[in-house]
Amino acid sequence: MGRWSRVVAREFLAWLGCADGLRWLDVGCGTGVLSAVVTERCGPRVVVGCDRSEGFVGAAARTTAPASGAPRFVVADATALPARAGAFDVAVSGLTLNFLPEPADGVRELARVVRPGGLVAAYVWDYGDGMGFLRRFWDAATAVDPDAAALDEGRRFPDCRPEPLHRLWTGAGLTAVSTTAIEVPTVFTGFADLWNPFLSGQGPAPGYVASLTPTTRNRLRDTLHAILPTAPDGSIPLTARAWAVRGVRG
Repeated sequence: MGRWSRVVAREFLAWLGCADGLRWLDVGCGTGVLSAVVTERCGPRVVVGCDRSEGFVGAAARTTAPASGAPRFVVADATALPARAGAFDVAVSGLTLNFLPEPADGVRELARVVRPGGLVAAYVWDYGDGMGFLRRFWDAATAVDPDAAALDEGRRFPDCRPEPLHRLWTGAGLTAVSTTAIEVPTVFTGFADLWNPFLSGQGPAPGYVASLTPTTRNRLRDTLHAILPTAPDGSIPLTARAWAVRGVRG
């Protein structure tokens, strides 16, 4: 999924339409993709990215050129940010909220660290039915193993929809709340291009694949292959949708 995160970040920032010269905080920055795109496109005064994973923060720092205006990365918990109230003009979070034990706590922290009139915004993948390749993966997995339904991100992450996101933002006291869909093409060159990442063992779907016996894994592979749309050239054209939300601190 990481190969499309930069594309989604660009669309997200275009939707926000923020002015230059602002102070940005990127919460749950991962390897720094959103922070990098903010730096490239938004003319920020400062960008700070934070993540609770030291490994992600280290990777983000290593891939960022040490230059004036480059993002700075720190280890921090999204629900207890080490920043004073009102320290930033914009607080954003990309593809992170659904992994927080209490997403509402994270949104309240985002709201706390922006100044009055500042912007709080985030986006998450639409795991329910907007991620074409994941939707088909879990449909195939459930057909092979009904117990796989309990691991389906579409069921596990019910907040990844516009209505729950809107409630999270208004519940944190934010105003002028709005949501939008961001759709990007996810074209795979062939079945191997789609299937092989599921063999990595990292993430919910790959972790599930790693738990299977070779026989069941092969059944899953063949079932998935059979339900995918395939173009004449062998490519697999799908789309991925994220939901974005924004609001203003009063």
